Amino acid sequence: MSVIEAIKLKPRDFASDVKPVWCPGCGDYHVLMSVTRALAALGTPPERVAVVSGIGCSSRIPAYTNCYGFHGVHGRSLALGTGLKVARPDLTVLVMSGDGDGFSIGGNHFLHACRRNVDLTYVVMDNRVYGMTKGQPSPTTEPDWDSALAPGGTGLRPFHPLVIALASGANFVARAFSGHPDETARIIVEAVRHPGFSFVEVLSPCVTFRPDQSEWKDLVHAAPVEATDDPARAARRIMTDDGFNIGVLYRGNRPPGTPQAGAAEVDVAELDREFAI
Repeated sequence: MSVIEAIKLKPRDFASDVKPVWCPGCGDYHVLMSVTRALAALGTPPERVAVVSGIGCSSRIPAYTNCYGFHGVHGRSLALGTGLKVARPDLTVLVMSGDGDGFSIGGNHFLHACRRNVDLTYVVMDNRVYGMTKGQPSPTTEPDWDSALAPGGTGLRPFHPLVIALASGANFVARAFSGHPDETARIIVEAVRHPGFSFVEVLSPCVTFRPDQSEWKDLVHAAPVEATDDPARAARRIMTDDGFNIGVLYRGNRPPGTPQAGAAEVDVAELDREFAI
């Protein structure tokens, strides 16, 4: 038995001393709980885990964990996480995001991270609103959601992250609900263990700006079918999805992308000579 296996890790081993500052009732509290439970179940010590994020309520999570963390700029978390995993394939890399950060300014990175299929896990807390910037519609907001900032709704078709992930080449696609922390933790564990790019959408209510989302606890339900490794079958299931099916949708078998990170050591003086004018 290895030293790692001999040490029984607990969720608190992955939690920092920083107190979360989310609004009361925010679903992200339970997502944080699920992440620490998942990491404990995986048995990987905190110093071998990196949590990367962008900007938004959800992106505060690196500060609340006891792992290596990087709080990046808006929409660039996947670029940072991909680069880190390529340079340090020995690390377990979790990228945490929200629907605004991940699907708006970060949408292009999302497509290509799925396509590259580098072995990391992308967890997006989707509350269908920009919470940190006070309630603007996000890419996943319903077209008829009426608010002071978008009277009558946007009229725009919502971004469908599971469809995009599958079509772009993600190797694992799932949806969870923050109100079911144990189930969410189980899905995150499976996502991390599955080779390649894993995408987990977590429905995480923002009861401050979307009080109607308190009803989600009554709307979510276990997916009526088992996960598949057939992308065509998965696509048909997603396109008829009501948006509240919980569970693993797709487990692909594409080999993980393993781009070369380049030389381990670089002579700085040689770089200076190359850029000399």
